[in-house]
Amino acid sequence: MNLPPGGHNRAMPEFELLHRDGQARCARLHLSHGVVETPIFMPVGTYGAVKAMSPRELEEIGAHIILGNTFHLWLRPGLDTIARFGGLHRFIGWERPILTDSGGFQVWSLGALRRISEEGVAFASPVNGDRLFLTPETSMQIQHTLDSDIAMIFDECTPYERDGVPTSFDDAAASMRLSLRWARRSRDAWNALRAGVSGAGNALFGIVQGGMFEALRDESLGALVDIGFDGFAIGGLSVGEPKEEMLRVLSHSAPRLPEHAPRYLMGVGTPEDLVAGVAAGIDLFDCVLPTRNARNGWLFTQWGDLKLRNARYRIDERPIDEQCACYACGRFSRAYLHHLQKVNEILGARLATIHNLHYYLQLMRSMRDAISAGRFETFRAEFGERRSRGVD
Repeated sequence: MNLPPGGHNRAMPEFELLHRDGQARCARLHLSHGVVETPIFMPVGTYGAVKAMSPRELEEIGAHIILGNTFHLWLRPGLDTIARFGGLHRFIGWERPILTDSGGFQVWSLGALRRISEEGVAFASPVNGDRLFLTPETSMQIQHTLDSDIAMIFDECTPYERDGVPTSFDDAAASMRLSLRWARRSRDAWNALRAGVSGAGNALFGIVQGGMFEALRDESLGALVDIGFDGFAIGGLSVGEPKEEMLRVLSHSAPRLPEHAPRYLMGVGTPEDLVAGVAAGIDLFDCVLPTRNARNGWLFTQWGDLKLRNARYRIDERPIDEQCACYACGRFSRAYLHHLQKVNEILGARLATIHNLHYYLQLMRSMRDAISAGRFETFRAEFGERRSRGVD
């Protein structure tokens, strides 16, 4: 892994590449709060909780690491509260690793409510309207207080479109280069905060930006490597671009990320996206899709997607998937889960979430096994064939 400037006296996370099969790879990432087997999916816990799931349930379905949201945890409950608990892990009762995003995407999503300058981003709090200012240094301080196993640099997420028109090369370049200047400030601030801290090491990842332009992606990556980070993420995808555009940028950028450092694809996506990402060499993924869709009765299975609220399931006695080992499939019928969705019973959202996250984590486990056995392309073809069949 790349040793950051000024970082020679701090413990480093260890990344072990175990197997490769084409571009796909499996590895172990050693972090302060445990070991993460990759490729892995990270359930999203925006406010310090994965919606509808307890930490014990997450452990039972095989979650190695979860994601927390710097922006929202800064606003509520606030750093003073979390600092009293020595960090986010003890506050939320989760003993395994946590990755926190930097707040850049949330600031981007505020749209006209925020103002970007060289120094940082000014915006009105969506909670109470207070005027706030988020900088790279503030983001690093928040993530240091959270004791994130993996922290992310503060960046500007380049939109796919501005006012309905695809972002131009010049605008994407300006946005990317601002992110690079913020990356340098994030690195310096993180080094200062972590100086003298002992332990297995808390990682800081850089984020490759550049919109839909390969040349800008390459420029971004080269500068981030020169700064030096513990891992590298691809950002600015799944922000409204057509799927073919996302896959083009992914297939170009992922294999160019440093080989001996973890690679993270931010905010993506569907089961098909995960398989495509692993095929391109990605190690870490996160997305709200499995939890958000579960609450709306949209379930992912090996045979395709099942929409529980469809009337066809009103008297269906079968489980979601007869070959799935999750709690929901082992005990309940589609008819019962359909009923829970129709009456908006909380249990329905919980059971659907258990199933979807179990499916995602089992998919990642299956890919790790296939890579280790040297049969990833066979797995990929079988996965695509099964998913295309559709649910009975």
